[in-house]
Amino acid sequence: MAVERTLSIIKPDATRRNLTGQVNAKLEGAGLRIVAQRRIRLTREQAESFYDVHRERPFYGDLVAFMTSGPVVVQVLEGENAVMANRDVMGATNPADAAEGTIRKAFAESIEANSVHGSDSAENAAMEIAYFFSGCDIVG
Repeated sequence: MAVERTLSIIKPDATRRNLTGQVNAKLEGAGLRIVAQRRIRLTREQAESFYDVHRERPFYGDLVAFMTSGPVVVQVLEGENAVMANRDVMGATNPADAAEGTIRKAFAESIEANSVHGSDSAENAAMEIAYFFSGCDIVG
């Protein structure tokens, strides 16, 4: 198995409810190390650019509005097969379909306000990490 890095975002619904520590505990409990972390408020331009892949989808405007509605915590996670490990601990996008013990099952309010974002591939993880962090920000 390969040690890799992935991006995680704790979304506004979770930061609003002070769940950052509980989310981090689940990530670390899944064997992931948090090697960079920052609380930020996304601008509209940042959110539009980050989610540009979804620009033509009907939910794009609502997604941008939601992601700019409050602070988020962007973080780089590191571990064995980090992309899949993070996706497993996040759970299904729809919290009604998420497995017990996952972040979304425990904390999501809805399919839109589902508490966390995670990269879906190693290639996307590299691009997403570079969007928020420079190499000197990541301390392994």
